[in-house]
Amino acid sequence: MTDILKVDQVTKTYGKRNEKQYQALKGINFSVAAGEFVAIMGASGSGKTTLLNILSTLDTPTTGHVFINHEDISTLNTKQMADFRSKQIGFIFQDFNLLENLTNRENIALPLTLQGQSARKIKPLIDKIAKRLEISEILDKYPAQLSGGQKQRVAAARALVHQPAILLADEPTGALDSKSARELLDTMEDLNQNDGVTTLMVTHDPFSASFANRIMFIKDGKIGEQVMKDGKTRPEFYHELIERLGTEE
Repeated sequence: MTDILKVDQVTKTYGKRNEKQYQALKGINFSVAAGEFVAIMGASGSGKTTLLNILSTLDTPTTGHVFINHEDISTLNTKQMADFRSKQIGFIFQDFNLLENLTNRENIALPLTLQGQSARKIKPLIDKIAKRLEISEILDKYPAQLSGGQKQRVAAARALVHQPAILLADEPTGALDSKSARELLDTMEDLNQNDGVTTLMVTHDPFSASFANRIMFIKDGKIGEQVMKDGKTRPEFYHELIERLGTEE
């Protein structure tokens, strides 16, 4: 199966050479195949946010390489990086990051607008993803008029409307109540299983992680063990994960 994401010996060090330095990532290696749903779990300070920032092109590695859809993003200049991000990466933020002065339709259109696509081409793409995420009736409202769950669905539509190579999610349920969180996770699982959306989610929450097919644990800037779902039901996988986390020091 084709790798959509490949991380090769990535390190990240903060601080100048003549100052005290902090190494946030220490030689990270892993890959994500097309159609996979992978979760990365780790405590605060483990390096998971730094890693996600690098994967999403918001930051650059100190050493090493990141390949997305076979493109080495660490070789791109600022303009190329912005163009690549707008076409190949979808991102769901914890706090939605919707623009309050735009309608939900206009928010979803942003990646396509940035690519210079015409309104005639954009409308059917928005209508298609909105129907898929069951938000067609709120497209012409503004984010302030929505619940948290609806906002995150709009954010998910914006992340997927341009059909990116990979969907990255940063604690996507962090600002949601339990019912909205479950609905979003069910939707992400459905998109992965039925639409083949390759997904990488960073989370500290074992319930959220149990929707993935593979979980990688990051600690002190290094990827440690991995856990595979391997045909288990989601509740079985969740209980296995809880037991595993409960035995950690």
